[in-house]
Amino acid sequence: MTNTPFVSIILAGGKGTRMNVPYPKVLADIHGKTLIEYAVETHELVGAERVIVVTGYKGELVRETLGDRVEYVQQAEQLGTGHAAQQAETLLRDWNGAVLITMGDMPFLTEEMLRSVLDAMQDDVTCVALGANWPEDRELPAWGRFLQAEDGSLAGIVEDKDATDEQKLIRELNASVYAVRAQDLFNVLSKIENNNAQEEYYLTDIVKIFVEEGKKVVRVLTDDVDHVVGINAPEQLEEARELHVHKGLGDEQNA
Repeated sequence: MTNTPFVSIILAGGKGTRMNVPYPKVLADIHGKTLIEYAVETHELVGAERVIVVTGYKGELVRETLGDRVEYVQQAEQLGTGHAAQQAETLLRDWNGAVLITMGDMPFLTEEMLRSVLDAMQDDVTCVALGANWPEDRELPAWGRFLQAEDGSLAGIVEDKDATDEQKLIRELNASVYAVRAQDLFNVLSKIENNNAQEEYYLTDIVKIFVEEGKKVVRVLTDDVDHVVGINAPEQLEEARELHVHKGLGDEQNA
């Protein structure tokens, strides 16, 4: 259990077009458990006061899978991760603590990783973002990159499709895990714009906005990059299944 009281938002509304399956990608299976079940279980183990799952495409199937162990909110249109997180505002109007946000297609996030993000939420910190130190001997995936200010602090996150060639060489990658103070979260989400390559409202933009407003944002980095993989394509699902078998990834929840 972490000492920081928090509620969780898990974004699970994506259709997962590249997965080419007739159900939400978070219902893909890794040896008897769906991606979203892995995600929810980890939040429960860390001690979330409430777990809210944002559903979208065929959300009723996610509800059938999870039942009443979580709360739900529906994202009627898939307009990006920032828009998805915003849908939970109606359920959290009276919550003043920390909000932990992760993606529902990341089955191997560990309790330790989520705790490290929450533990970094000191009194003067508005937002914490988890990043991955990508090894030099591994090809860089098409993830967002952490941008540094001159003093070395986190200045923003640029998505791969919007990154310059120079930015694409950055090896501090966004792992799509955030802790944000509730009163600041929904305020900043209302300020996000969709002037980017995908014309979506990116959750990543909250970092830049907070920095511009003079609020303190910190990053927590992990070298354990296999645990922060997301599943967006059939080949990634197969790789995850192999990691589960050969490295025991995902077994931490059952320990």
